[in-house]
Amino acid sequence: MAACASRPKPTGPVAAAPPPAPPPAEQTAPPPSPVGESVLPGSERDFVINAGDRVYFDFDRYDVRTDAQPILDAQAAWLQRYPAVQVRIDGNCDERGTREYNLALGARRANAVRDYLTAHGVAADRITTVSYGKEKPIDAGSGEEADAHNRNAHTALLSGAR
Repeated sequence: MAACASRPKPTGPVAAAPPPAPPPAEQTAPPPSPVGESVLPGSERDFVINAGDRVYFDFDRYDVRTDAQPILDAQAAWLQRYPAVQVRIDGNCDERGTREYNLALGARRANAVRDYLTAHGVAADRITTVSYGKEKPIDAGSGEEADAHNRNAHTALLSGAR
């Protein structure tokens, strides 16, 4: 049979632990976030981070998908906040199809984004469109995942950003 050892209770006064020292003044506030420092309101980085610069399309389609609408809504709001900014919508396609077909499909995708933005308050004279078809893929891989990345419309800031 085993028993727990017990310690005798202290008989004299016990000294209290000293209070913790306050932190040095330079450490009382957390350091600023490096991301926050590099994002200038109205800049291209601000646009990319807070609105998003690219939306994606289904195979052989140019209608704006439901998941693209919040991004385009954010783009429209951002562009209304910065009315001096001019943009170009780049329409892109995957590698399937002929060059001519994909140039036409890329143009329809760019125009669909332009039409969405103008319907949400962005002046049409601030937006230009271009189709790159399948000529400028963002994903050099092959297969459905790469194709899905390459079916997009990219909003590029041309002028007026900080």
